[in-house]
Amino acid sequence: MGDMPNPRRDLWQAIRLGAFGSCPCCGKGRLFGKFLKVRNCCDLCGEEFHHHRADDAPPYFTILVVGHLVIPWVWVLEVYGRPAMWVHMVLWIPLIVGSSLMLLPMFKGAIVALQWAMRMHGFDAAAETRDHDMTYMPPAEL
Repeated sequence: MGDMPNPRRDLWQAIRLGAFGSCPCCGKGRLFGKFLKVRNCCDLCGEEFHHHRADDAPPYFTILVVGHLVIPWVWVLEVYGRPAMWVHMVLWIPLIVGSSLMLLPMFKGAIVALQWAMRMHGFDAAAETRDHDMTYMPPAEL
């Protein structure tokens, strides 16, 4: 068996598919089994997802985006309108919760698809030959 290069994966198409909850490999299967639970593998093409490492990136990006979209409007309303606190609560709490619940699976799907497209964290061909011991932690790269 010679060293054959892995076929190139389209990064942006994979991210788009993952953000909308589709399998980044075939584009037809579902990435999530439940709200944020990534399936072990695609039910159509069989691509494995159990080794993804989305970790804290999806909540981080969700907080970053929602905060940057909401805080300026909170400030504008407070400076120019000075409404009562209950008005802020009625406006911003549903908006923040709703937008966070909408964006969180999109970011998680995009992160998993990004890892798939870049062959990170076990999505590479060499991962099939490695032991999938869950205690293994690769050294941090600087």
